[in-house]
Amino acid sequence: MKSSIATVSVSGTLREKLAAIAKVGFDGIEIFEQDFIADAGTPRDIGRMIRDHGLEILLFQPFRDFEGLDGDARRKAFDRAKFKFETMGELGADLMLVCSSLHPNALGGIDRAAQDFAELGEVAASFGMRVGYEALAWGRHVNDHRDAWEIVRRADHPNIGLILDSFHTLARKIDPETIRRIPSDKIFFVQLADAPRIDMDLLYWSRHFRNMPGEGDLSVLDFMRAVAATGYDGTVSLEIFNDQFRSAQPEGIARDGYRALHVLMDDVRRAEPDVMIDTPAMPPRSQVNGFGFVEFATRDGEAEQLVEMLRSMGFSHSGDHVSKAVTLWQQGDVRVILNKESSGFAGAAYNMHGTNICDVGLRVDDASATTERASSLRATPFSQSVGPGEIDIPAIRSVGGSVMHFIDDTSDLANVWSVEFRQSDAPATPGAGLSRIDHVAETMSYEDMLSWALFYTSIFDMSRSEIVDVVDPDGLVRSVAIKSANGSARITLNGADTHRTFVGNFLADSFGGAIQHIAFATDDIFSTASRMRDAGFRPLALTENYYGDLQARFNIEAERLAEMKSLNILYDETADGAFYQFYSRPFASGLFFEIVQRVGAYDGYGAPNAPFRTAAQKQLLRPKGMPHR
Repeated sequence: MKSSIATVSVSGTLREKLAAIAKVGFDGIEIFEQDFIADAGTPRDIGRMIRDHGLEILLFQPFRDFEGLDGDARRKAFDRAKFKFETMGELGADLMLVCSSLHPNALGGIDRAAQDFAELGEVAASFGMRVGYEALAWGRHVNDHRDAWEIVRRADHPNIGLILDSFHTLARKIDPETIRRIPSDKIFFVQLADAPRIDMDLLYWSRHFRNMPGEGDLSVLDFMRAVAATGYDGTVSLEIFNDQFRSAQPEGIARDGYRALHVLMDDVRRAEPDVMIDTPAMPPRSQVNGFGFVEFATRDGEAEQLVEMLRSMGFSHSGDHVSKAVTLWQQGDVRVILNKESSGFAGAAYNMHGTNICDVGLRVDDASATTERASSLRATPFSQSVGPGEIDIPAIRSVGGSVMHFIDDTSDLANVWSVEFRQSDAPATPGAGLSRIDHVAETMSYEDMLSWALFYTSIFDMSRSEIVDVVDPDGLVRSVAIKSANGSARITLNGADTHRTFVGNFLADSFGGAIQHIAFATDDIFSTASRMRDAGFRPLALTENYYGDLQARFNIEAERLAEMKSLNILYDETADGAFYQFYSRPFASGLFFEIVQRVGAYDGYGAPNAPFRTAAQKQLLRPKGMPHR
């Protein structure tokens, strides 16, 4: 099975597209006619350039408005086809896509279309070419792959076959199981695209909102399982139209496509064990069992401020690194590392971003297998020299150039804390009841959000929520939540469109810092808030109006509401449960901490409170050029 991507899916000039597609490892391309025409090279030169990149031209497309025409229009359609076949011969392509007609004068009828394709098959054969027929979801007479297959079947020509596209089938809610009845030798090509479920015109939806498999809401896995069950072993290609992708870096889009396609085929292999899938095998998605640690790169006054805040939150200085200026702070199952090194990755991260969360450790079932799967999916490995007394922990690059390490309980990695850290002789700080990390919030440009969601859901056994809009006083922030299968690890991805939002300001001030805040869980938020206040913690203050609104919206006892108000605790409630949260004031370039308590089966993140929290945080941001207090 060959992997392919349509050139229209990737931004840039044809030459930039080819370089990116080849670099990430695709076998070939669908060459889109507009990319070919816009290039100054001759067809023969362009074909040679493509092959010099190690790529094949697996499909030439699109050829429009062919079937169902009469008279001069029909003759012209055949003349156009002959010209395209000649061009394809010079390019070195042998398969052309014909999409179902939108021509206003095209006549319907299965037999009429089949006759046209039987004749086209003869012309194609004379040029040594093949033709694949695709049913557009908005086709004038043919908009269903079942009708397209019937036309191909009746045309009964060896050079005429069917092209299947997941978007056209799934957007019209056609049962993909109907594909299983199609003979595999008559399926000439398979195209894949996902999309968010939006109620809009099919053509507009297709041209602007397609995305990679796994980034949308369509059942692309069911579609591909049905295709594989036929015995099809030809090319599987991505055909993506997306406004957001058109402005992204070519290599990033190509890498996402490679990742999405290979994850999908791996999922098909596991779901259809009797079907032969010849793409490389990889370990299964990694089970995530929570966060092992978070690491700050920090120095000088900002490090002192962070230490003061950790103490006020009940963290104890529990260990010192055996060879580096690195300290370990603990409370419950939470480990926070402060790295004051001026060299190595943390030193470089501090020089770039100031105080930042440069590293996150995930607890996984098998660190080695996790790294292997990530590398198979084109994640960037991370390593640096291992110093005296250190353990080489598997790691990859993550959001914003940060690092993600993997720790498991079945190898030497489980002993990292006793091996790398000496117990501190500092007096223990009375705890505040924080038990674990509830979630980590990562910040990025909105155009990168789908890419990083795919990163997590393809490597780890994690699911993705729907994208929600979070209102900021100066714009919208789009947010998506990623959660492990067992619920022990949660990551929110927050995409900014403008630097004026609180999220966008953090990105600008920290020069692309990734993680903006850590949320710690407690079983008794009122006790935790009281103990932290007594230890000198300064919470983010909410307005009188916020608590007045809470009183109107929810049945909260007056005494409890007064306690929430005195401790600046926010509240949300759904049919599944309740959610309490409060925040630190922002520090460094907009970093902050959150404390949460989940009651019942509440599964959200307090989204209704976000506008009020954000407004309060923005009031505390320093003017540009002023130091932090």
